[in-house]
Amino acid sequence: MEEAITTSTSAILHLHMTDEKLRSREEARPVSLKGSKSRAGEKERPDSCPGPGPAAAIHSVRCYSHGSHETAKEFDAHLYFNKPDIDAWELHKGMNTLVGYDLVPEPKIIDAALRACRRLNDFASAVHVLEVVKDKAGPHKEIYPYVIQELRPTLNELGISTPEELGLDKV
Repeated sequence: MEEAITTSTSAILHLHMTDEKLRSREEARPVSLKGSKSRAGEKERPDSCPGPGPAAAIHSVRCYSHGSHETAKEFDAHLYFNKPDIDAWELHKGMNTLVGYDLVPEPKIIDAALRACRRLNDFASAVHVLEVVKDKAGPHKEIYPYVIQELRPTLNELGISTPEELGLDKV
């Protein structure tokens, strides 16, 4: 609760300071924008149409004040690789979304992606999924072997070779 109070106090202070800066800019502005044309061919701005003001600052502060807290179950649910009628576009969209996160996907998510590749008969995408996992592991060399170890039964069941088994790590 104390953290929330501190946050709202700093937001109010920021808004107050922003409002003062805007007022000082308006007072120092030598030319009025009322009734002026901003671009060729545009209508004149009516006198009642205000320029950017404190409301813009309030809006931007409020947009960043709420964070999204997603549970692990919700995270797994919106990665829809288990969908029986998934198409290639949805598979690639899901993988691109997954790559955008700053994490290495759990083996169960990778398992679902590999099974989706198999349903689509897309061997290249299946191998690419494994390459992405290796790339996402980055300098942490122990993560990729762990993921492959967890996925080994699925890889054998689906007949998918790892990039190392195909010699792609030497290219």
